[in-house]
Amino acid sequence: MVRWKIGLVQMAPELGQVETNTRKLFDLTAKLQPGNLDLLCLPEMVLTGYAFPSAEALKPYLERPLVGPTSRCCSALAERLRCHVIAGYPEFLDDTEPQTSTQVIGFNSAVIYGPDGQWRGGYRKTNLFSTDMTWARQGTGFGLLDLGHPLGRISLGICMDLNPFPPAIWNTEEGPYELANFAIDNDTRLVVILCAWLDSKAHPEEPWDRQTLNYWIARLLPLWRQVDDRQTERDTIVAICNRAGADGDVLFAGTSAILRLSQSQDAPEILGLMRRDEEGVRVLGV
Repeated sequence: MVRWKIGLVQMAPELGQVETNTRKLFDLTAKLQPGNLDLLCLPEMVLTGYAFPSAEALKPYLERPLVGPTSRCCSALAERLRCHVIAGYPEFLDDTEPQTSTQVIGFNSAVIYGPDGQWRGGYRKTNLFSTDMTWARQGTGFGLLDLGHPLGRISLGICMDLNPFPPAIWNTEEGPYELANFAIDNDTRLVVILCAWLDSKAHPEEPWDRQTLNYWIARLLPLWRQVDDRQTERDTIVAICNRAGADGDVLFAGTSAILRLSQSQDAPEILGLMRRDEEGVRVLGV
């Protein structure tokens, strides 16, 4: 039985070319038909690119929620397709936010729009990568959003949020498994992770970054294998939407995936997987 139809957009944005990237996004999604999706996921910082060399280089591309290019794009897609749309973008640090550092100019954020084209919520990345630390402020915890029927409550993270939080040292037996446990604690059946995840460069001849995919699955272990006393028989769908291509010499892994994870199966199920270099849309009924 299909509960939801989820779409992943994997693309290779050009660094700082917002108009070009917007056109590409609309081209990639042009064949999607209204009413055929419940959720469309776009990668981290999808319209701006990710690997800016400095806060000063990124500053012209910071966006305000509701009115920035990513919000306008998501609103238009959501209204046309009559589904929820979620995307990552660099959020402007408002003057009302307390300043902690002169180099901190924004948040690495996500925005969600509903089928009516209206804003449903936002999220700010909590576990910052080294690139983020050159410009972004840390968020205050993983995203938890109630999107109503049919999606219900979702857990939301951005890229590095799937990694252990410093200074924790992770191992498969003891964890910690921050994002997976957050989903269990909040009884969410859908986890969405927007990424600009770097290519591992392992086995570059293979179409998928298998090392990265295996790591993602390992970091979600509590969702598909009992690691403590919180046994659950329910399925969790995990949508990992990564970007492809490169920003200069920074290569990204692609390999966007939709997973079904269940402790009752004691093994992950890969429902859909995109290639390292693939640009397009993958839609799955889950």
